[in-house]
Amino acid sequence: MTELPLAVPPPRSHRVAFLGTPPAAVPTLAAVVAAGFEVPLVVSQPDRRRGRRSRLSPSPVKAAALDLGLEVSHDPYDLIGLDVDLGVVVAYGRLLRRDLLEQVALLNVHFSILPRWRGAAPVERAILAGDATTGVCIMRITEGLDEGPVYRCVETPIAENESAASLTARLADLGAELLVDVLSAPLPEPVPQTGEATIAAKIDRSANELDFSLPAVELHRRVRIGRAWTVFRSERIGIEETRVVDADATGAAMAGSGRPGRLSTTADADGGRSVVVDAGDGTFLRLITVKPAGRRAMPAIDWWNGAHPVEGERLGR
Repeated sequence: MTELPLAVPPPRSHRVAFLGTPPAAVPTLAAVVAAGFEVPLVVSQPDRRRGRRSRLSPSPVKAAALDLGLEVSHDPYDLIGLDVDLGVVVAYGRLLRRDLLEQVALLNVHFSILPRWRGAAPVERAILAGDATTGVCIMRITEGLDEGPVYRCVETPIAENESAASLTARLADLGAELLVDVLSAPLPEPVPQTGEATIAAKIDRSANELDFSLPAVELHRRVRIGRAWTVFRSERIGIEETRVVDADATGAAMAGSGRPGRLSTTADADGGRSVVVDAGDGTFLRLITVKPAGRRAMPAIDWWNGAHPVEGERLGR
């Protein structure tokens, strides 16, 4: 069977379908509607069981679309035969096959500066790699994984202590604004990606457990991507916010045992105290916010005062 060429978007668009699922996709949907584009159909992942009661609930994009009075589907193939100029994809969560791409031109709002971090977890991978900057690209979807030509990109710095959640929210707003700018003018000719490509593979849950033999800067990056945890007295404890310690400023290095995971406290400049953990290579990690099993998140020093770690106790297995 002869393959058809991929659908090409027109120079200008008025009717735009939308495909997305998580909260990060909602700002783009809202911006497209606010800019006056017609959105005849929104496609999102099926309802899932969420929360403690495990009730079926819609994705954030579906909920937003229904609030806007838009038609919603769970099947991307409902786009075939629909009167639309193109579709916009933001973190939809499902690969789209060639037979759909032959029928409907699709643009993607991707949260990285392509070709760096193609794939499922570009924000998290940028943080784990210690990238100084990231950004958003508007690209045309082709068969390859985030390999399509790019219409426009915008770059932004990554703050030293910025979490993946905070960075994703910033990129979502940047991407929404950039997409509307691109669609509001005649669509430019997209430019093929150049440079070394890197793949942003989905984060394996094993990466969320903290190994305190790693240097503090690497542990801090793992905490910043979210869901970090360790073990204390055989119980799981979430580590929600940290800082890399300046050992010279705190004097922690003089008191440190060099035993990864060892807990201690150190004086703050304001007269308070902070919880510090020995990490690899003679470095130290300050705990800011923790979440003991079955309890709410709390300042780490409050947890320390309640748990009363004894000399030599440590985090980790």
